[in-house]
Amino acid sequence: MSTPGIITDETGTQRTIGYVLDVSGGDGCARCRLTLDARHTNRHGAFHGGLAAVMLDNAMGAAGSLTVDDSGLHPMVTISMTTNFIASAQVGDTLTATGRVVGGGRSVKFIEGELRRDDGTLIATGSGAFKVMKKAQG
Repeated sequence: MSTPGIITDETGTQRTIGYVLDVSGGDGCARCRLTLDARHTNRHGAFHGGLAAVMLDNAMGAAGSLTVDDSGLHPMVTISMTTNFIASAQVGDTLTATGRVVGGGRSVKFIEGELRRDDGTLIATGSGAFKVMKKAQG
C-alpha cells in the first residue's frame, strides 16, 4: 500500500539503489531517503560519493517538479549539477537528501540540496539547474 506523497519503485535506479522519495512535506521541499547497506559502499567500505550525487539529484529534481504540480512526478531534466562532499557515512546510517528551489522561472529552476545523516551531520551539498519538461501525452 502506498502512502500519498511517498514515491517508491518508480524507476530502475530507485529500485536498484533502494531509496524512497518523499514529496509530502507541504513545504515545497522534496526528500530522498536511504538506509545504507553494503551495496552502497565504495572499495574502502564508506558510502559511495556517486550515490550521494544520485540522492541529491533526485531530491532536487522532485523539488523542481513540485513547482509544477503537487505529485512530485512532473518530468524534470538536470541541466547542470555541482556536488560538494563534506563528510562520509557508513553502513547502517540513514541519509536524507533535501532539495529546495531557490530561483528560476517557468522553464528552468535553480535548486539547492543538502544530504545529511540522521544525526544532522552534513554529508554533501548540491546545486543545479533543472529544466521543466512537457508531460508526455497519453
